[in-house]
Amino acid sequence: MQVARPRRSILAVPGSSRKMIDKAKGLPADEIFLDLEDAVAPIAKAQARAEIVDALNSDGWGEQIRVVRVNDWTTEWTHADVIEVVSGAGARIDAILLPKVTDASHVQALDLLLTQVERANGLEVGRIGIEAQIENAIGLTNINAIATASPRVQTLVFGPADFMASINMRTLVVGEQPEGYEPGDAYHHILMTILMAARAHGLEAIDGPYLQIRDVDAFRRAAGRTAALGFDGKWVLHPGQIDAANEVFSPRQADYDHAEMILDAYEFHTSAAGGGRGAAMLGDEMIDEASAKMALVVAGKGRAAGMARTTRFDPNSQ
Repeated sequence: MQVARPRRSILAVPGSSRKMIDKAKGLPADEIFLDLEDAVAPIAKAQARAEIVDALNSDGWGEQIRVVRVNDWTTEWTHADVIEVVSGAGARIDAILLPKVTDASHVQALDLLLTQVERANGLEVGRIGIEAQIENAIGLTNINAIATASPRVQTLVFGPADFMASINMRTLVVGEQPEGYEPGDAYHHILMTILMAARAHGLEAIDGPYLQIRDVDAFRRAAGRTAALGFDGKWVLHPGQIDAANEVFSPRQADYDHAEMILDAYEFHTSAAGGGRGAAMLGDEMIDEASAKMALVVAGKGRAAGMARTTRFDPNSQ
């Protein structure tokens, strides 16, 4: 099984702050995106492009996935964002994060522009991925077309702040439940729609930020809801949220060990040596093909997170 690079924690860093970029290099976030959009003032965007290129080409980066968020296609900055950062540091960029995607044509336009810039600069065509951020009702209704608009698309990302504004949700606390909507989760339909599109098309599903950055317990609760659904990770806006995200979106050790045991036991019992059985017992639990599929999900997340097994399957004990 090929182990995918995890995206449990996605740290947002203003592209205009070299100090913050340099600090981010040493943090244990799975992905770092350098922002040219909301975190950068209009008058600072041109300088931020140059800062990002210089920072990406500098030493000190770890194994993090490196992403640049450009401005959306309704602005005057997108074209220059892509050309300058990819021309200057394309070999160091894993993906471009495109905000406010409402139509498949937004992704297709980025794909075409990336291809031109890659060819012009001698870069491998198609290596740079696309992360599509869904931030309003139109984008959600078009999500399947967006997900399949380009083979470069790697993730679908929920952008809660703009989305909440677009549907007139009555709250000012981004990532928290609106007052009056209890019990339940006001974001459930949105999150499940994004998740279903991601899973249907082999993409990762990423939850957006929780803006109360000093309340790590509240962040953990919010992250726990989307992790329980099956999301792969969540944005973090402060280093203090990284460990919580990595923990929440990784399997618990006992669950990881159990998943690996199920896979080993199923492989043994379905083999000739194990009797060629489609269903068998693992302790007091019956396992079959469906069990193995479920276990593969948990085991895959654990492997991607670099977890080590603490138990082993012993066929002689069966």
